[in-house]
Amino acid sequence: MAAVVALQLGLRAAGLGRVSAGCGVLGAGRGPGAHPTLSCPQAPASAAWRSVLGVSPRPGVAWRPSRCGSSAAEASATKAEDDSFLQWVLLLIPVTAFGLGTWQVQRRKWKLNLIAELESRVLAEPVPLPADPMELKNLEYRPVKVRGCFDHSKELYMMPRTMVDPVREAREAGLISSSTQSGAYVVTPFHCTDLGITILVNRGFVPRKKVNPETRQKGQIEGEVELIGMVRLTETRQPFVPENNPERNHWHYRDLEAMARITGAEPIFIDANFQSTVPGGPIGGQTRVTLRNEHLQYIVTWYGLSAATSYLWFKKFLRGTPGV
Repeated sequence: MAAVVALQLGLRAAGLGRVSAGCGVLGAGRGPGAHPTLSCPQAPASAAWRSVLGVSPRPGVAWRPSRCGSSAAEASATKAEDDSFLQWVLLLIPVTAFGLGTWQVQRRKWKLNLIAELESRVLAEPVPLPADPMELKNLEYRPVKVRGCFDHSKELYMMPRTMVDPVREAREAGLISSSTQSGAYVVTPFHCTDLGITILVNRGFVPRKKVNPETRQKGQIEGEVELIGMVRLTETRQPFVPENNPERNHWHYRDLEAMARITGAEPIFIDANFQSTVPGGPIGGQTRVTLRNEHLQYIVTWYGLSAATSYLWFKKFLRGTPGV
């Protein structure tokens, strides 16, 4: 009996609660050889016994206080934060689309002004060719008039090229196949008698079978002539455009410095107009004066996307909000 009391005191000191509550001593009157035992129907008491006797709980079984209420509240708060973040991120789509549409409105206005300026240059009256190459930088597509003679022995060929024919292009617009044929532009040094300098003149288009000057002797103009042409500036090679091949006399883009160096001319280049065409010679007027203006369809696309995504965003996040 003294051992039982001592065990109870030890359990209380260990903080396991009062063991005597609800517990009884069994076998106290069974005789001097009987061992007294504790009877406790409560689960914490059995847990206390296992702690005192050094018996570990079953693997995988752990007792924790219930946190169902707090976990649900935390999950609800996290979901609300995620929805709020997603709401403002998705709002960037219609806002960005609206900004791009507005930017395209400004681009279209700029392009229309550029086209109007280009048309005014093309239709302007020809002016004498300036002798200073620096003045030509602001005169691209401006008609100029020159007088002099050609040096056919130093022809250059820009190829492959197709002939500029606005009538045919309008007729075949939208067709999968066309009747265009490949050829070259004939660039010939032209000595200006009034300026005392030699420039480069794109006389126009010849088909591939007429690239050799011996096949078009009647078109090789001799003597002094007067020409009207449009000023063109040098080009930089675009992606996928082959390099120029001066050794084979194949030029894929206008490199005025290289062309001038080979022919001994100044880096001044003009496209002769259609009136310069002679029977058997190159066909003049090969200046393509067009600027793409597709900004209107871009405006419709971006503003349409902004309207559609704004409607979806409103329907998703604001339609069910009280007071909206």
